[in-house]
Amino acid sequence: MTRKLTWKNLSLVNTSFLVLTPLIAGVGLYFHSFYADNFSWPLFALFATMYIFTGMAITGGYHRLFAHKSYQTNQLVKLLYLLFGAAAFQNSAIKWSADHRRHHSKVDTEQDPYNINEGFWYSHLLWIFFKNDNRYSTTCKDLEKDPLIAWQDKHYLIIAVAVGFGLPSLIGFFMGDTLGGLLYGGVLRVVVVHHCTFFINSLCHYWGRQTYTDENTARDSFLMALFTYGEGYHNFHHKFQGDYRNGLRWYHFDPTKWLIQFLAFIGWAKRLVKVPDEEIFKAKLRMQHKKMCARAQKLDPYLEDLRSRVEATQRKWRAVRREYKKLKTELPLHGKAKLEELSYEVEMAKIEFKNTYAQYKLGMRYLRADVKMKA
Repeated sequence: MTRKLTWKNLSLVNTSFLVLTPLIAGVGLYFHSFYADNFSWPLFALFATMYIFTGMAITGGYHRLFAHKSYQTNQLVKLLYLLFGAAAFQNSAIKWSADHRRHHSKVDTEQDPYNINEGFWYSHLLWIFFKNDNRYSTTCKDLEKDPLIAWQDKHYLIIAVAVGFGLPSLIGFFMGDTLGGLLYGGVLRVVVVHHCTFFINSLCHYWGRQTYTDENTARDSFLMALFTYGEGYHNFHHKFQGDYRNGLRWYHFDPTKWLIQFLAFIGWAKRLVKVPDEEIFKAKLRMQHKKMCARAQKLDPYLEDLRSRVEATQRKWRAVRREYKKLKTELPLHGKAKLEELSYEVEMAKIEFKNTYAQYKLGMRYLRADVKMKA
């Protein structure tokens, strides 16, 4: 059921802010460029810096740390997330996480705060125009118990204005252009970060590939990852929401993942949550199989059996490899001969898996060609 926006359920504060900031940014840019002698690279650098800091505070802090607890970090990093997250003007960490946790638990239903089935623009922006009623509220007791997060929630508006508008204005003052600092590092940056974040709720549920699951509308999109700090691999995230990664492969554009890995490298992050490789592989394989079933209407029982064998051989290979790695750390207790024997088993299990998977892919390729010929 589509929600109707009326004066009674309209949030005047949210609506005014989201409507006025783009207008102020547009008019301000026009007059600033008109009166300025030439383009200011320092002001652009200020915009880019604030854009990165506030955007990553949302994706790395609000999203992956607070809402999903995908890793742990120290108080300094947490404080920076809270300060620059507030400066993104997307509410406090507690309220943001409450909406996001409800989104995951009630995705694509009427209780989803930014339900894509209400329409593209509703999930992108219009849901914020509504007053936040009890239907969408949820508790975040774990976050409320954290003194630093509770402090940010209590003083959110002051922090948001001070860091979001005050800091770039101050930097602009030292550059000799206070208004330019406010415009580029404050207002324009808020608008851009807003819509980059909103893309995750709208475009990432509207356009892209369903690589790991079709149980919800979430999509994977490299293009969207470019605009959303790596959050574009959204189908993976909805299937494995606890994982600190959104872009699974090393070449996937996921700056938030790289930030978390860097923090772990210098000892500022720990307990990074990673879904086992076999679970990810199984989900992807089953989606490929399901899509082909839908296209071919009926699959050869041999391919059904082969898919099960692929999963079994992959599971066996991963298990033997884990045993080998564990034994390697306990080498003095078992001796080199045992280690070499297990190493051979790992290699054989790997070959068995790859051969079975190759057979399966070949069978699917022939079936795909056959479907195309009949189409």
